[in-house]
Amino acid sequence: MPSEKILVVDDSREMRDLMVNYILRPNGYATLIADNGAAGINLARQAGPDLIVADMKMPEMTGLELAQTVLRENLGIPVILVTAEGSEELAKLALRSGVADYVIKPFSEEELLGAVRRTLGAVQARRDHTRMQAELAAAHQQAVQRLKELETLTSIGRDVTSVLDLDQVLAKVVEAAVNLSGAEEGSLLLQDEQTRELSMRASKNFEDSFVRTFRLRSQDSLAGYVIRTGEAVLLDENSPQKIKTAYLVHSLVYVPLKVRDRILGVLGVDNRRAGRAFTRHDQRLLQALGDYAAIAIDNANLYARTERERAQLETILRETEDGVIAVDDQNRLILMNPTARTAFGVNSADIAGRDFATVIHSLEVRELIAGKSRQAEVILDDGRVFNAHLTPIAGVGRAVVLQDITHLKKLDRIKSEFVTTVSHDLRSPLTAILGYVELISRAGPVNEQQAEFIRRVQFSVQSITTLITDLLDLGRIEAGFDTQKEPTHLALVVRYAVDGLRQQAEAKRHTLVLDVPENLPTIFANPPRIRQMLANLIDNAIRYMPEGGQVTVTARADDQLILITVHDNGLGIPPADQPYVFDKFYRASNTRQEYAGTGLGLSIVKSIVENHDGRIWLDSRPESGTTFTVVLPQYVDPGRQPAA
Repeated sequence: MPSEKILVVDDSREMRDLMVNYILRPNGYATLIADNGAAGINLARQAGPDLIVADMKMPEMTGLELAQTVLRENLGIPVILVTAEGSEELAKLALRSGVADYVIKPFSEEELLGAVRRTLGAVQARRDHTRMQAELAAAHQQAVQRLKELETLTSIGRDVTSVLDLDQVLAKVVEAAVNLSGAEEGSLLLQDEQTRELSMRASKNFEDSFVRTFRLRSQDSLAGYVIRTGEAVLLDENSPQKIKTAYLVHSLVYVPLKVRDRILGVLGVDNRRAGRAFTRHDQRLLQALGDYAAIAIDNANLYARTERERAQLETILRETEDGVIAVDDQNRLILMNPTARTAFGVNSADIAGRDFATVIHSLEVRELIAGKSRQAEVILDDGRVFNAHLTPIAGVGRAVVLQDITHLKKLDRIKSEFVTTVSHDLRSPLTAILGYVELISRAGPVNEQQAEFIRRVQFSVQSITTLITDLLDLGRIEAGFDTQKEPTHLALVVRYAVDGLRQQAEAKRHTLVLDVPENLPTIFANPPRIRQMLANLIDNAIRYMPEGGQVTVTARADDQLILITVHDNGLGIPPADQPYVFDKFYRASNTRQEYAGTGLGLSIVKSIVENHDGRIWLDSRPESGTTFTVVLPQYVDPGRQPAA
């Protein structure tokens, strides 16, 4: 049912009664009555009806004049005129006077109700349109505000990742917090990890003297509560909790600066004057800004720590006596420390990103970085010798470390020359001793005890001779005198080495097992040295194994390598001795008393293997035997065309 209020203005009681009592009220409209135009306009001003129905012809103020007054005073009330006759001229005049509609006497109930409904409907439509416009304007204003907030957050987000000046970023965060929340003041407080005091790192609208001297005990403040709990605080003068800060405020918002479950500090805004309370939206907005600030602080801390570590690394690289060269996966230089620069005569300050081959002209280093080997000796033009090691670094590339071993090479050369000289000089007296010992029995009969002494002298002389021979061999191998290499049928060399020791194995009732395929690929080697290397390994297995044991020699091809293993089921080598068995004159602790030896056999083996670009290692368990594994590269004919 309609509930609008209609003011009826007519000087005729009969017309008023007709419209009010027989048409409008029965149809649910509330009514007001005035018997002249002046009374009607006063009632309209006071009661504010939804519609005025006024007679055209009234004394003192006509219905048209009443409509003009309503329009002039901007009362916003539509007017329907009731007139005795209608004309085009009247319609124009009524339209200019702001009349919404008119009804011509005599009129029916439906004619009046139709005019009322049309007018009220038009009024309601205008009101709906006005309300919608207001709502759209408010929505637009809200959207503009949200866009401003997003643009501010985006700008700060860019600064967090691109601006290294932390104070500049934090100042911008606080300024944005103040501007977006409409606050009077803003601050960013950080907690000292040692004293647990809060200091003001950035601020807006605070005096500089206050900022410089601001110190707050975290345990006695709302900011400290936020840091302890990790929860935001939103308070105003109507909040049940008393606002306790270092200065008097009426409303505030504090949000934590959290990163990786750590609270670094607090971002806050406040108002000292009453009447401006903050909302949950303000709190959410500040939390987003606080998250940016926390990221900026964490990034700054990480950057500072990285810079310290980088400075330490640069100092170490600069001061170390070893040369260091680093390249990426595309062989572009990353760094060269001063030692490496001096060694290769690199004077250019900016070498990062350049191809290493355009900067370093040493063939040995180029082959090293190309991956042809992991270790090499680099001889410089000034005679210095560097031991270079290549180390792959995941995610970075490769690094070459250069150690100056010039003095070691000199000492090694002096040692080798001394050993060679002494060895040669010892052979003559040893030969004489052995010769004269053999002549003793010819000079006359000797008793059994004297014969035993002669045998011991002969054994000792033979042991010393073997030691001298091993020393000379080791010296020749380490000095690189055995440079004559050729494509070698390894299977044949292995058989020769095994056959040469069968008689020794049978004397101790050992079984020699050989598992070597005939089609084993060739290697580029010095055959006598390879045979010596295998013979030493097999001889050790035979010698350091109780009677009735088994020695197994196998060889097989694997990719571009050949693997040779010599396995025995003898005494084994104690774990504590295993790292040192390839050292000169070192003998395992469980063989020193019972078995004779010089301690040079495995040193010779290792030197021969390394001289052939190979590797050797062992796997041994006490009382379970030992396995020596030798890896040698296959021979690749340089004249052979690669497979299509």
